Amino acid sequence: MNKIFEAELDKLRTRIIKMGSLVDEQVEYAFRALNEWNVAMAHLVMDRDGKVDKLDQKIEKQCQRIFALQQPVARDLRLIMAALKINNDLERMGDLAFNVARSVEPLLASRRFIESLELTQITDAVHTMVRHTIDSFVNNDPELAITIMKSDIRVDQYEQRIGKQIVDMMKREPEFIEAGVSLIIQLRNIERLADHATNIAEDVIFFTEARVIRNRFDTEAFEELQRELHGDSISDDPDTEEG
Repeated sequence: MNKIFEAELDKLRTRIIKMGSLVDEQVEYAFRALNEWNVAMAHLVMDRDGKVDKLDQKIEKQCQRIFALQQPVARDLRLIMAALKINNDLERMGDLAFNVARSVEPLLASRRFIESLELTQITDAVHTMVRHTIDSFVNNDPELAITIMKSDIRVDQYEQRIGKQIVDMMKREPEFIEAGVSLIIQLRNIERLADHATNIAEDVIFFTEARVIRNRFDTEAFEELQRELHGDSISDDPDTEEG
């Protein structure tokens, strides 16, 4: 590998990590703004959204430049492909954090209704997924990525339960209907953050192990990959392919 190419890949990884750290903070602050009714923090998230977009553009252009000027193969090619997809998911996560933050001030008038819901459970679970997703990429950790994919099932369960709580409250409290509709939209945005975290976990597995696992319910695929990671496979080289 020539030094220029190696430097480009190092810069790409650094930018993805920086993007991940920024989005992680955006998600954390958006959730804190919602749970603590901190309007100033919500505005901070919205004000910083432009930084996410600018970094997204830099990463996309860098990947295009590497493809145009180099001929990456095997693990390097997987890194660039994964970086493009991870960058796209992170940018979408930034947009969703913006949406959650933007809803805080309008929902403030319905605070007394919303505080009786179990929102902190789903926001804590989703933020943990987001943070672990970044860690799995930084540390090339496919086992952590597997854990993230499995966690998405619990988030879906939270969404269903909280969604039912919101609908029940709308039936009991007609004055909550408008805010309830808005909150259901934000609940969906929160769940979609978990979906994007799961997408990144899939890309980490693809990059590190040259494996594609698209079904979070595929227990057999997870167990097979974990056996390989623990040395129970024929080959420990992810770049070794049959044929």
